[in-house]
Amino acid sequence: MATTNSSSTMSRADRDIADTVTREQGRLRQFIRKRIGDVAEAEDILQDVFYEFVQAYRLPSPIEQATAWLYQVARNRIVDRFRKKRETPLAELGPSEDDDDLWLNLALPADDNDPAALYARQVALTELQAALDALPASQREVFVAHELEGRSFRELAEDAGLPINTLLSRKRYAVLSLRERLQTLYEDMDL
Repeated sequence: MATTNSSSTMSRADRDIADTVTREQGRLRQFIRKRIGDVAEAEDILQDVFYEFVQAYRLPSPIEQATAWLYQVARNRIVDRFRKKRETPLAELGPSEDDDDLWLNLALPADDNDPAALYARQVALTELQAALDALPASQREVFVAHELEGRSFRELAEDAGLPINTLLSRKRYAVLSLRERLQTLYEDMDL
């Protein structure tokens, strides 16, 4: 009798896992693809997330909110990828059709077939990259993590083992420095 209960519990767990993967796969893939330009790399991250989900789901303590858990693991994998690949220039980051809500794309000149707009966008990205590179590493890391990666200060503080106020201060100095350095560009492009 115990064997029967164990196998029925196991098959139910497998069904729950399969249902969750089927339900969340498309949205999670799109979420990752919006942040990762390389299709193969995005697919690798997706597979890693689902692998971790299967492993975690089979632990004695259940996952309460599977969707939230999947997205948090995906965010962590994306951040890990960016930490490994910090040298990706901003000029290589182009908008995708789903990036309408990203502030950087809204602030930059349109990326359409107009040569002047394309040139202005490239100049803006190059200047922004140079301004970010000129920041002290601690300020740049906080600014990029919060503004470009969308990470919260609480999450950053936990990862770095620093007080939130320290991170807020670093970001403030980064913003002031970026404003000063990019003021001419801002005025010239009427951003």
